[in-house]
Amino acid sequence: MTAVRLANPLLEPASRSLPRHVAVIGAGTIGPDIAYYLKSAVPGLRLTLVDIRQEAIDAAAARLREYADKAVARGKLAAPEAEALLRDLDGATDYDAVGGCDWVLEAATEDLALKRRIFADVEARVAEDAMITSNTSSLPAARIFAGLKHPGRATVTHFFAPAWRNPVVEVIDWARADPALVAWLRRFFAATGKVPLATADAPCFMLDRVFDNWCNEAAMLLECATAAEIDSVAGEFVHAGPFFVLNLAHGNPIIVETNTLQAGEEGDHYLPAPIFRSVECWATCAPGRPVAVAEATRARIRDRLLGVLLSQTVDILDRGIGEAADLDLGCRAALGFKRGPLELMDALGDAETSRLLERLSRERPGMPVAKRPLAAYPPRWRHVLVDDLGDVRVITLRRPEALNALHDEMTGEILDAIRAGEHDAGIAGFVLTGYGTKAFCAGADIGRFPSMLGDAGASVQYARACSRLLVHLDAMRKPVVAALNGMALGGGFELAMRCHALVAVKGAWMQLPEVTLGILPAIGAMVVPYRRWPGAAAVFHGMLVRAERLGAERAHELGIVDALAEDLDALFAQALARAHALAGRVEPIPDAPVAVPEFDAAPARAADGRVLSATVVGVIEQAVRAAAAAPTLAAALEVGYEAFGRVACTAAAREGIAAFLERRQPDFGATG
Repeated sequence: MTAVRLANPLLEPASRSLPRHVAVIGAGTIGPDIAYYLKSAVPGLRLTLVDIRQEAIDAAAARLREYADKAVARGKLAAPEAEALLRDLDGATDYDAVGGCDWVLEAATEDLALKRRIFADVEARVAEDAMITSNTSSLPAARIFAGLKHPGRATVTHFFAPAWRNPVVEVIDWARADPALVAWLRRFFAATGKVPLATADAPCFMLDRVFDNWCNEAAMLLECATAAEIDSVAGEFVHAGPFFVLNLAHGNPIIVETNTLQAGEEGDHYLPAPIFRSVECWATCAPGRPVAVAEATRARIRDRLLGVLLSQTVDILDRGIGEAADLDLGCRAALGFKRGPLELMDALGDAETSRLLERLSRERPGMPVAKRPLAAYPPRWRHVLVDDLGDVRVITLRRPEALNALHDEMTGEILDAIRAGEHDAGIAGFVLTGYGTKAFCAGADIGRFPSMLGDAGASVQYARACSRLLVHLDAMRKPVVAALNGMALGGGFELAMRCHALVAVKGAWMQLPEVTLGILPAIGAMVVPYRRWPGAAAVFHGMLVRAERLGAERAHELGIVDALAEDLDALFAQALARAHALAGRVEPIPDAPVAVPEFDAAPARAADGRVLSATVVGVIEQAVRAAAAAPTLAAALEVGYEAFGRVACTAAAREGIAAFLERRQPDFGATG
């Protein structure tokens, strides 16, 4: 990696404005999908599709229209929004059309000579400060851009299919790229809903090394198993097996091309399986419909697939091609793995990991093995990013696939990152924020709770365990500021309200939706807001028993949010300023009892009209009153934990959780 960067791309200062005119060269497979993403992400963007064939341009425009029409039909776009998205979209068969662009993105065939010719033609027509990027999945940037007069404004931005929906983009940090370009691209992608992962300029970069060799190893196993059997075994680790994915992507030529490139660089053990050159479509099984596999065959397939995954993982990290947490996230978000390879390594343990790597090395001589102790590979923080901005530590919750929802591991990582700086004289305070622009934190994963339904004691203890971070915040002397970059739901709002100050971007909102699931917020929401902001008690009543939303603007009027920001730059500036202002002046949550108004005597219905459980609403109201009368904060929190245990034993909780897992609306009419 060539430059020190901030882990959260949105903390980087913007070095240029949003693009006004982008050209996408290549209107074939992935180019139109990239175009649709860009048009969706940048309001008012003019986009030009460039291809040597007019029929390809026409087909691409029709595909964008189809995407927009489907979005309208599914309620994701209003018809006027779809029409606005499709405006300022044109096509050209001549490179002169790129002349006024401030970004030219190439998505043509994976042919080095062709790409070099394209970029020579592009550079001759665009301004010196126009950005130039390639969507190659394998060709190093240093080769593609070797002939450019101004290579600093060029790099690879590698999208994954389908590019308009798949969140991951690899941004290649090569030796001659301007660091400001890499920083801006990472920021742009993060601000428009993508997950940019910076990698070094090695052939196939980071994630294609995993995917291509996973598929190539699967093909090598065809000597002892069928494609359906291999996909069935792979289903333990991925949502769709390698041959199923290759069929979807028509990916056999891609494996031939990328593994031939890798073999030329790193050894014949990477050569593509010969069968890829003679087969167009694989006879396999659909995800979730495995075929029977003999145990000995299953063990061999499993060992080889795990072996190549772990081999590529240690090689990527040993060579500094990517970062450990990014590799795990990318494998989950871009490639469809159920767990990242380093998560798997943790679960397997050192002895089993070593066995798998050693077996692969015997059966496939030359494949990489670990060069360091296995304990050196997993990241310290897998689900949070940690940046020090001067003397303030910014901790970013990063689970974009779950809108940054909390789970046990993330909670532990936040606590660890705080403890790592809590007694450091160079750290004045902390800021907690969420990754991206949609969510601060969309609540907490259900986790182990379904297994505890009906067990009051286990549920109470689970609530206490989930509160360990929040109780730590209560006792802290250094300030922690919540910077709400988007929605804060359930446990996410409970986390924010335990910070010593809240700042929010305009448009952010808060909600306590637990009652709609037949449960209640157990880790502070029935206690803390009434003690911190007693004047807003009626608002919290509505949030708890009706799942009403609270917008950031209204929260600011009520004094819950200390400051509003127009955009994320202002949000982070205000959060840092608030952390400095509170240094040495942290006020604990009031410990004394507090008066609360009566709840409205109304039917148990949510703000959107849904029928709720009268039983659960009654438990919430009783718990709020009891917690308000408790002599200490600790005693009040215990009231909330105990209430969670009571709710866990209700029919409403069983129905609500079952409905959530089955993706249906709960029916509380029969449960009460």
